[in-house]
Amino acid sequence: MEPNAEFKKWDILDIIFEGRNKAYGAYLLRRIYPSHIRKALIAGVLLFAFFMTIPYWLKYIKLGKDEDKKENVEIKLKDLTPPPEKEDEVKPPPPPPPKKVEPPKPPQQQFTPPVIKKDEEVKKEPPKIEEITTNTGTETVKGDDKGYVPQIDEPVVQTAVDPDEGKVFSFVEQTPTFPGGDAALMDFLRKNIKYPPIARENGVEGRVLISFVVDKNGNIRDITVKRGIGSGCDEEAIRVVKMMPDWKPGKQNGKSVNVMYNLPISFKLQ
Repeated sequence: MEPNAEFKKWDILDIIFEGRNKAYGAYLLRRIYPSHIRKALIAGVLLFAFFMTIPYWLKYIKLGKDEDKKENVEIKLKDLTPPPEKEDEVKPPPPPPPKKVEPPKPPQQQFTPPVIKKDEEVKKEPPKIEEITTNTGTETVKGDDKGYVPQIDEPVVQTAVDPDEGKVFSFVEQTPTFPGGDAALMDFLRKNIKYPPIARENGVEGRVLISFVVDKNGNIRDITVKRGIGSGCDEEAIRVVKMMPDWKPGKQNGKSVNVMYNLPISFKLQ
């Protein structure tokens, strides 16, 4: 035997553990490690194949049970025939047939037969216009003064309807003005306003806002108090506005129109 024959039988573990304590345990664990790997690999493959084929085995088992439960049922023609009718049973009468409803007939117009008459019984036709015009006289005949006088219808004149008729404007091109201007308006209010006694006794002061409409003729109407202070001042302001003369009306597009006007009237103790 060659001197290196025993050495060739050694593997990497014999070389590593040469001169060491092989009975310690590490040498044995490394020696049996490859066999453990092979066993684990085979077991893993078998386990994987088992889980993959579980649906097939379940289906096969279920199919076998269903086939065991099946029974061959023989159906004969005599089983399909209806049962014989009993003689004692009375058949119900068949339902009556539906009534036929005739469609309504269209209305028909009756023509009277022609009546044959003699020539003497037939009425003559009225004369034609040509015959009447050709037989007119040429002499002038004076008529009666009290005779018929033909009346000639007068032409109907249609007047255009103003779309702004009755409309009250809040803003116009030319606002209504008091006769004489704003200075005359302030002088009129100062001369005609009388301080209410109740307001004077209670020391009430303030401004009353009066709203009214100056129509297209300059008249004042629809007087209301938009903001008052009470104690008789509101009534006094309305009384003075009713005393005003006619204003110069406001204008829109060159025409006089109805305009809403707001007038503040101040009450102040002196």
